[in-house]
This record gives sequence, structure tokens and C-alpha cells, in this order.
Amino acid sequence: TCSFNVTVNDNINPTAICKDITVELGPGPLPSVTITGADVNNGSSDNCGISTLSVAPNTFTTTGNKNVVLTVTDNNGNTSTCNAVVTVIDNNPPTAICKDITVYLDATGNVTITGADIDNGSNDPDGIASLVASPSSFTCANKGVNNVTLTVTDNAGKSSTCTSVVTVVDNTAPVLTCPANVNVNNDPGLCGAAVTYAAPVITDNCTGSVLTQTAGLASGAVFPVGTTTNTFSVTDGSG
Repeated sequence: TCSFNVTVNDNINPTAICKDITVELGPGPLPSVTITGADVNNGSSDNCGISTLSVAPNTFTTTGNKNVVLTVTDNNGNTSTCNAVVTVIDNNPPTAICKDITVYLDATGNVTITGADIDNGSNDPDGIASLVASPSSFTCANKGVNNVTLTVTDNAGKSSTCTSVVTVVDNTAPVLTCPANVNVNNDPGLCGAAVTYAAPVITDNCTGSVLTQTAGLASGAVFPVGTTTNTFSVTDGSG
């Protein structure tokens, strides 16, 4: 007897056939999508059978057209590749993130904010097209806590909202302007004179100021001979 071996080697690479696909990003604050080799395979074949299909890259976090490579490996270790285009789209609304802020009325009793002022990192894979705060203008009537809605719109036209607390503060002190000094002669038969003077003028960005006389005599009173100092103070509605 005798014997011998016949070894048949498979040295034929598989035929790699790709196809382009479109995938959607998943929801969440960090949206992503993962594909497999089978997703871009379009009938790859081999005379001895396919062992694995792998694709790289296979995970995406941004939108647009992504070039990927499909690697086809047969049962005997031979490989072949082809190229595919993965179009990543985003059908999710943006993630709206707000923050609370404090703003201060100006000398005219007004203050205006923008969407960016209350934004705290709103995001979307398509990019943010606009940030709109509503309401965005405040006056003395809005002193205190105000609920403001931030509308976030992405570049795909989708939008979402969140709510911020905007605290409006008046920290401008009122201005008090006294009348000019009064110099008169005493009235006949009196050691003094009845004097009428104009009230001090109050200027403030908001209404509600209270004028108080802290020294001297009221207008129309009889003032003694000599100098009487009249002192006034004003406190506005914000203290």
C-alpha cells in the first residue's frame, strides 16, 4: 500500500459588493447610531462561503455623508473590501437646556435679554439655528421673578423649549434735587417770615418713590430769623 495527501488551497478572494444606506441618529443628549457590516452589504459572495462582514467606521454622532469601508472575509481567511456612503440624518428635536439669570433695569427702567442669555448648552447634531427668549423685554412692572420660555431651533427646522426664571432687579438709586436756597426778609411784626418753597424733584427709573423731610420746616411755615436747613430723603419702590 501507499498513500498521499491532496491539499486544495482556496486563494480566491471573496467578491465584496456594497450599497449606500441612510440611517437616523438616536434620541438623547448624546445622539448616535451604530451600523453593522450586514447593513451595507449588497450580496457579497465567495466560492467557499462568507465568514465575517465588518464595516469601519461603524458609529456616528453627527449628520452628513460618511464614507465607510466594508471588509468581507471568507471561511479561509481571504478578504476583499468595497466602499459605501452612509448618510446620517437627524429627525430628533434639539436638546433645550436653560439656566436662571438675574438682570438689572437700566436708567430708563428697561432691560432686554436674548436667547443666548438663558441658554445653558442647548445642542443638536445638525447645529443650532436660533435661540429665542419669550418674553425678552422687561420694565419696572416686571420686577421680581419672571418665567421665560427659550425656544431652540436646529438647522433642520426642528425645535424644542425649556423654561428659565429671570429675576428682574432695580438697583438704581433715585436722584433728589433740592430747590435753590431761599433768602427773604422777615415779615412785618414777626421775628421771622412765612416761606413757601418748591418741593425737591425726584428722578428715578421706576415709580413709587417716597419723599421724607428729615430736618427743617415744611413749606408755608414761619421760619425764624437766621438760617434753617431743610433736609429731605427719598426711597424708591425697590428700597
